[in-house]
Amino acid sequence: LSMAFRAVNARRHIGLQELSALAVAGRTLLGPMKSWKFIVDEGTDQSTLICSVVRLIESLDLTSAAGQLLNETIQAQNKEFKTGMSTLLFLVGAWSNAILECLQQNVPVSAIVSVMSEGLNSCCERVQCLQIPIHDVNKELCSSSVRPDTFKSGTCQIEHDSLLNPQVFMYFQREISAPAGANSINSCSHPDDWDFNKGLVSPLARFGSVTPLVKPAGNRSASMISGSGVIASSCNKQKLTHSRYFNTLGKSLFSGQQSSFQGYLSGQAAGPHSSYGLGHLAMALSHGNQTSVKLLQGIVEYQQERAEHSDSSHLNTAEIVTCCLLGLPESYSHVSPGFVTLVSPEQATVTKHLEDKPLRILLMDGDLTEQYRHLGFNRPRNVQTILEHPSLQKGGAEDLWLSSVLGILIRFEVNLVLVRGNVCENLMERCIANHILAIGSVSWDVMCAFGEVTSAQAVTYLTQLKASCVGTGAQVELWKAHDGRVVDLGELVPIRIKAQAIPLLTAMLTTTVASKMQLIEDQFWTLVYRLHHALNDKKVFLGGGAVELLCLSHIQTLTEQPLQSANKNAVKGFHSPWLAASVTEYKSVVLQALASGWKRYLSVIMCNAAKAASELEASTSVDHHLKRAAACGSPSAYILKEFRRGALLRGGSGPLADHREDLKVYDNVTAKTEAWRRALDLVLLVLQTDAEIITGPKRIEMVNSHASGEFMFL
Repeated sequence: LSMAFRAVNARRHIGLQELSALAVAGRTLLGPMKSWKFIVDEGTDQSTLICSVVRLIESLDLTSAAGQLLNETIQAQNKEFKTGMSTLLFLVGAWSNAILECLQQNVPVSAIVSVMSEGLNSCCERVQCLQIPIHDVNKELCSSSVRPDTFKSGTCQIEHDSLLNPQVFMYFQREISAPAGANSINSCSHPDDWDFNKGLVSPLARFGSVTPLVKPAGNRSASMISGSGVIASSCNKQKLTHSRYFNTLGKSLFSGQQSSFQGYLSGQAAGPHSSYGLGHLAMALSHGNQTSVKLLQGIVEYQQERAEHSDSSHLNTAEIVTCCLLGLPESYSHVSPGFVTLVSPEQATVTKHLEDKPLRILLMDGDLTEQYRHLGFNRPRNVQTILEHPSLQKGGAEDLWLSSVLGILIRFEVNLVLVRGNVCENLMERCIANHILAIGSVSWDVMCAFGEVTSAQAVTYLTQLKASCVGTGAQVELWKAHDGRVVDLGELVPIRIKAQAIPLLTAMLTTTVASKMQLIEDQFWTLVYRLHHALNDKKVFLGGGAVELLCLSHIQTLTEQPLQSANKNAVKGFHSPWLAASVTEYKSVVLQALASGWKRYLSVIMCNAAKAASELEASTSVDHHLKRAAACGSPSAYILKEFRRGALLRGGSGPLADHREDLKVYDNVTAKTEAWRRALDLVLLVLQTDAEIITGPKRIEMVNSHASGEFMFL
């Protein structure tokens, strides 16, 4: 095999340039006012509308080594959190550019790696003071939903107004001296006071001491915070209201028929106390995605009512499934109890025959095909099974298998078969002829839910089937819209499978635009997992750019530390005197490179939200905030007060813009910090790669390529 060698550690690092180029494509996907993109398949001329970095990465050319590493990093973030990928991709590009500038200034790679890693760790510790416990957020969001002025405005719904004026800063304001009579919020303190000061002490490992986050009582510098915020954005998504395709709030031919579907299953706003705050928290985490919020509020309401303790905060994602219906207006989106799926018209005929009958249900953990063999108890990841249709010869072995399978189903009087994998088409036809409904590609969570309520036990092969494995009590019916009409979409027909006490809920996602279907589903699941992770973390970050702004302020403080203090910490942190001296010499330059990533992050969000004409104008606004934060003596106090006033990343357009006060926004804690760490880890990994070795039989192609001069053939 031929082999080629290419050095990549030049001043213009090839791998970092590739990461930067790939990240540019996701720039407009950053922030709540992201711009959607059309992905066009040149082979089929079909297009898909996306607003997700995961969908974008799937469509990019990632043949390079750096591109493949980027894809793996984004996929890992998506698999674990389902959110934070836009932040990750943007910071990968921003930090790649910043490190390239450091290389141009002859900063050693070792210094870049050491200072950036330590700087990020220090920032992650510093922003812990902006974490608010879920218990306190829920309490304040619920209490603010019953203000007297809530019912005076005819244009404001409870689900929106409930988030205004959160009083989550009562603990912090005890530490800030304020003019007499101005601090009326202290009288509202809760008996179970959260120790905010515990989060306000931030050790700055290896970077020396820093100005305390809270000024002692009597220092009036923290109370002299005034003026309006400059950074502006929006937590609302701007919608087209002049298009009959994208108008989700307008009237339609179907809208006049929606009067019979009420309660939490319709996704309408619940009462101020019925959702126990989680519906309001979902709104605060949605960043303006109203359609998904209404669906999730209905799901939260339903799960809360089923919970043994009504005040429990829990969101079970295993009990949520989605069904995408193309051809209905988006106003038809709602939550339906049970499992709704799409079947062929022939299967819909079987469903109509089985309506109102108690069914015997069978669960198959695998494919229902003659050639299926399970891969063992430990299933390999990232393996997709593709069904190859066998050519069935009459009287052959496959025909005997079909007759045997059908005989087993008839003998055990099975009416409904849920299969985790694929179903043989020929077997499907025979099942339809015998009024047996077989449905493939059913998720494991759905099968487990039906197994619990029907006592059915999953089997891998039909030869394992026993009478005790067959469950009872399932029912099927044609799915009806909330106006009571049966929906027939032509090629596929929605049906609903249910059982008594089954906890499953199906989010019915509807649209008349085919290319928008994937986008709507991605938005829904993003919000579901934001709320899920917030409840798991039991805390959230203040949103609207507060966390990034505090990181910038903190790095300013680290950069301005006296050289002697930095020298002492550098010697303690590094065993090599040369490395310690190198880190000390270039610390300021590298920390500024780290800060540039977050600064560009805030600037681009402002530009995407049309609150700044250019990145230069946005950057100036960020600098203005930083100067005022430094002047008040306690940057965290300044940021908290500006957040309470709604002056951080405030939006003036969108579906919620008519409110007199701003909607407070929160972010996930673990997902955000892990996106930071993954982005920096990827960039530093590529930075430390000194060579690219290519093997394989493509020598002639490489020799004739325009980049052949960069390779040394071995």
